[in-house]
Amino acid sequence: MKTLNILLLFLITLSANESFYKSKKELRKIYQGHQKTFYCACKYNFKNNKNVIDKKSCGYNPRNRYYKSGKPNQRAKRIEWEHIMPAENFGRQLQCWRKGHSKCIKKNGKPFKGRKCCEKVSEKFRIMQADMHNLVPAIGELNGDRSNYRYDFYPAQPKQYGECKFEVLFKEKRARVKKDIRGNIARAYLYMSDRYNILLSKQEQLKFNSWNKEDPVDEWEYQRNKSIINIQGNLNSYIMIK
Repeated sequence: MKTLNILLLFLITLSANESFYKSKKELRKIYQGHQKTFYCACKYNFKNNKNVIDKKSCGYNPRNRYYKSGKPNQRAKRIEWEHIMPAENFGRQLQCWRKGHSKCIKKNGKPFKGRKCCEKVSEKFRIMQADMHNLVPAIGELNGDRSNYRYDFYPAQPKQYGECKFEVLFKEKRARVKKDIRGNIARAYLYMSDRYNILLSKQEQLKFNSWNKEDPVDEWEYQRNKSIINIQGNLNSYIMIK
């Protein structure tokens, strides 16, 4: 089994895209006919440089309209590509994330580790980070607030971000989402776990298997999967192709 996993990872490395920038560029094309944010279903338009998000389309109200400095919260106005399985989840299995690397040295001579180090030295990390099956468009503020928190089992209630059904429990380090995207989340996690040999806890495995059944694949998810296959060269096997 170990030999098989090494062989699969080698084949993935040969064929996979390792450019996060390229993935974001391709996803913008894929979503041209479906420009809605993942968590809030807000319409958005990249042509509106000052405010990409159409807040009225979904009732989104920023949690923080201004930064502590008094400047407007720009992340509440833009789209960011959210990793459903956070980068920390797949990065922390790598040595560059946990301990750093001899090439990860700042100009002042101090070492660094984590995401910045892995982006610099690990091809495997760059491939996982760029995997389009794990990326969705999200309002920047929500992407930042969610951070690397796990998804909570309980559904979200509209309050923290206006009418948007999304909640962040900062003390508990959990994020709550609406029920009709739980299946999408589950299928992304299960896919990442299988493809890159990332272990999920028993509790997470049970949760995502349950969500996968409760919230079936919809038409957009089918189409998105097909589009990613054409660009990235592989499918999410938890989303059956029609």
